[in-house]
Parts: sequence; structure tokens; C-alpha cells
Amino acid sequence: MVWDLIIFGPKPNNTCFMPLIKPFSALIPAAHLQSSVVTRPLEYYSMGEAKLIASENNYSFLHLISPALDHAYLRDMSQELIFRKIAENFDSFLSGNVLVPVNRSCYYIYQVTCNGVTQKGLWALSDVQSYLDGSIKKHELTVERREKQLADYLHHTGLDANPVLITYHPVRAIDELIGKYVQELPVIDFIFTDLTGHKVWLIDDEADINLITSEIGQIEAVYIADGHHRAAAMSKMDYFSTVFMNTDEIRVLQFNRLVRDLNGLTTADFLSRLEHAFTIEKSEEPVDPDQLHRIGMYLDKQWYVLSPKEDAYDANDPVDLLDVSILQHQLLGPVLGIDDPRTNARVTFEGGITPLVEIQKMVDNSLYAVAFTLYAVSVEQIINVADANKTMPPKSTWIEPKFLVGMLTNYCI
Repeated sequence: MVWDLIIFGPKPNNTCFMPLIKPFSALIPAAHLQSSVVTRPLEYYSMGEAKLIASENNYSFLHLISPALDHAYLRDMSQELIFRKIAENFDSFLSGNVLVPVNRSCYYIYQVTCNGVTQKGLWALSDVQSYLDGSIKKHELTVERREKQLADYLHHTGLDANPVLITYHPVRAIDELIGKYVQELPVIDFIFTDLTGHKVWLIDDEADINLITSEIGQIEAVYIADGHHRAAAMSKMDYFSTVFMNTDEIRVLQFNRLVRDLNGLTTADFLSRLEHAFTIEKSEEPVDPDQLHRIGMYLDKQWYVLSPKEDAYDANDPVDLLDVSILQHQLLGPVLGIDDPRTNARVTFEGGITPLVEIQKMVDNSLYAVAFTLYAVSVEQIINVADANKTMPPKSTWIEPKFLVGMLTNYCI
């Protein structure tokens, strides 16, 4: 499962909108099991890691995602049998008070602290109609297979446990309300195994609920920045779980690229092929780009700076001017033969949290032939692309924070 990011912007004048968000009664982990229940999304673990966690922790939400982890006979069974086992595990979690329902509809404040950085926002249910009527603008294509996997899981289990991340321009009234509640005792408060801190507060005061609904409801144009598969998978539901963090709270990091081979080219021929679109300079230090149109490349134990030439992109096109687009259109596609990075197994992606020294090691150890480091796409660029009804190349952004699964669960059956 993946975490999604949506960005709120100006309202169009000619569109009629339904209410955007509403409070809900969440399922939360029992107080003494909070750090045991929550988990990273399954795809963040190797299969061995996930099996070990499931075998050692009977309370992990992984049992509600993939029961085949600790039941080998399920691995070759039908999806129907797997979903039936998830339902059995879910009933056990409820009857054993592993997950406990909040007995009233609330909004929630969520706060995460990682490496000294604290980010907080509002947790609510968002109206799927905003996606269907086009007021949620897209900037990325989805893969039907992945979309169907997520939709099948949600349809059969009803467990909406990994929220879409939403950002919006700061609203003073909401900031003040959050500031008031975080002075109180949270209902969820624990340190996860990765040393990140997590807290949740309830908002059940009717006046405060109405204020939040009104303030968020006035922001109508919505931009998906990450997790288009998640949004598409929810299209048959009424509401889906979302966390609203304003633009001052979130972090958008780069997605770097590594390629397994040079497409049959020698190093000299490869560098020569790049000269038509880039100015190439050697660098004595690892290149972590600090501005647009400065691309790092690591090849044969040497770092380079690639500077796109002016005729390599259209500065008036919000997609074409992005470094991820320039790299794809001028290098990955025509030189390395990677026309579709969504499906080509020769290219892989590393989020901005992966240190450059680790990327360099992967090339030095011959796992990959070349690596490219990119400047992070900005929130404003994401909005510009969506407003132009265009799409970015896949894996253009890495969003922080990354949420844990099972913190608050919306049971939607």
C-alpha cells in the first residue's frame, strides 16, 4: 500500500461541489498495543522481514494485509480465501480489543516526529466525489493492475487504514485550533521501531468540528501529487481516509534513478551521446542538486554535473522543464532505451531519504551501471502541471512524512 498526497488550490468558478470532508469513528490500537499494531506498508519490507514480523507479533496490522505471511498454504490460494482469512483476523482483533472503536465521530490531529522534525495535520474522511467530478486534478497515470489490487482489497476487507496525505495553503483558524489541542493529552502516543514519534488527539467538540468542515470545505480545487493509484482505487467508495497537512508541514524530496546497464554503449560512447543535450562537468564531490537544471550522474567511480542545454526543453511547458522530464526525454529514452520507466526493469528509483553514499555503493558494487540524482520537484510545480492537465513522469516526487498503517482505521463496509 502506498501513501498519497493531494494539494488544495484555488477554486474554479463554474463547478458545484459537495461537502469535502467529514468526521468519523475510527478504530484505534489499544493503548498498550499501539507500537505493536502499527506497521509500515507491506512494500516497505522484504518478504523475509515481513514474515519475521508476522511470526513474532500477533498484533501487527500485517495480519490484516497479507495473512499468507504466516500461513504458507494461503500463498497459492484464491483471493477469496485470503480475504476470508483477513476477515477472520479482523474479527479476532475486534473481539480481543486489539483495535478499539472510538464511540463518536471525530476529527483527529496527527503528529509525527522524525530526526528532530515535527509535522502535524488533521485526519478526516474526504469525499470521493471530489475525485470523480474532476475537482481532484491528476498529474500522473495509473497502472491498471496496481489500481485493481488496491480496489479489490478495499472492496473485500473494508479496511481503509493508510490515509491519503493532503496539503493545502495554511489556514489560520485551523492552525490555531491544532495549536490548542496539542497542548492536551493525546489518545495515541508511542515511539515506533524506527525511532519516529507518533501522537493523535481527538476533536469531538461540535463547534470545532463545524469550523474544520467549513474551513476545508471552502477549498475546492484539489491536486493529487502522489498516490494516484490509491485515489483511483477508492473511486467506488463514498469517503476515504485522509490526513491534511498544510504546505508548511510537508516535505517534497527527489526521486533518484539508477540504471542497470548502458544499453550496450561503452562509457566513452555514452558520454559522447549526452553532449547534444547536456553540458557535462566532472565533480570531485557527490552531486546532490541544489537547484533546477542541475542533474547529478555517477558513472565509473566518477561524479558529473549534467546541465541541460536551453534547446533540450520548453521553459513554457510545466512538465517539459522538469529535470525528471529532461532526463527521461533526452537520456533515459533515446540513449539508454528506457521508453517506459513504469514497466522497464532496467531502471529503479530511490527516494530522497536514501543517502548518496548508498547510491554510490550500488554502482560501485556493479548492481547498477549509472545513477542520476535530481533536484526535488516543488509543490508549485506539481500544481502547475495539474492545472495544465498534464502528467509528470512516474516517480517524480518522494513525499515526507511516510505514514504507518493501522494508526487510525476507517472500516467502510
